[in-house]
Amino acid sequence: MSAKGSTNKGFRVSVDAMGGDFAPEEIVKGAIDAARELDAEVILVGIEADIEKELKKHDISGIAVRIVGAKEVIRDGQEAAFEVFRRPDNSASVAARLVKDGEADAVVSAGNTGAVMVSAMQHLGMMPGLDRPMVGGAFLGLSPQTVVLDLGAVVGAQPYHMVNFAVAGTVYVRSFMGIDNPTVGLLNVGAEEGKGNETAKEAYPLLQKSGLNFIGNVEGVDIPLGRANVIVCDGFVGNILVKFCEGLGKRVSGWLRDELNADVSQKRLEDVSERLYNLMSPGVALGGGPMWGVNGVACVAHGSSKAPQIVGTIRQAKQAIESGFVGRLRGELERIQGLTGEQ
Repeated sequence: MSAKGSTNKGFRVSVDAMGGDFAPEEIVKGAIDAARELDAEVILVGIEADIEKELKKHDISGIAVRIVGAKEVIRDGQEAAFEVFRRPDNSASVAARLVKDGEADAVVSAGNTGAVMVSAMQHLGMMPGLDRPMVGGAFLGLSPQTVVLDLGAVVGAQPYHMVNFAVAGTVYVRSFMGIDNPTVGLLNVGAEEGKGNETAKEAYPLLQKSGLNFIGNVEGVDIPLGRANVIVCDGFVGNILVKFCEGLGKRVSGWLRDELNADVSQKRLEDVSERLYNLMSPGVALGGGPMWGVNGVACVAHGSSKAPQIVGTIRQAKQAIESGFVGRLRGELERIQGLTGEQ
């Protein structure tokens, strides 16, 4: 592992420069913008020659940026768990290892989510009582104070997973949104108690006795209406929701441009259609967020993230460190597990 350049800063983040659809160009640009805006030290991890080529396009005077080399990149479509262990010098693993070794406070990647997850588990470990990380966050710009999880990390969730999701979402909303007593809803096919599949039926009483502000079942229509601050569901359902909303945002913004093309100025039309897409597409505004349950701060950005979303994800990583998010979540999980008797 080689390193070039170094500066001391209060917040240090390792960024997987090779992860994402627009890597390394947009990742490097976003990291530089974040270093300047957040007064952070950014460690760019990946193929050194590629990163250096991108850095030459920018003025990096007065900011803390350095490179740590990695020889491999795990792409989407590859078997993440297998590849992480077969190729330990991949950019996601090296970036996570920097946090383990105390060289960085947090890791950020827009790369293969499975690879980021396995790397974080391998190098940072899991919190007691958890077997795998959770992924979620502010779901839609239309309902900015509503968090949905899990969004794809835990497929085939068990009832006790729903409680873990609710705890993580509650701590997130308190830490990142400043809401002291967030409401929690269980995503279901009906609002009445007793609705849904066996997992939902068994999760309901666990959530009732969790001590969280559980308001019962909520339906899909309640997500954009912001009926609950935290909405929990199986990762299979959550990931479908993400992809559906992303596709709907693209289609509706395109339809709007076609319909109003003759009546509205091109600039105004582009501004409105882009804003509508951002409001309807999960994670566009923030870019990404913490991978919950990992014993450290590991943030995953959307694969299609560009520079502004990378800045947003790094901002969330910094906020997670400053708010003591990991310690808060650990303590709350231990408390809830004691109440419900679930592990």
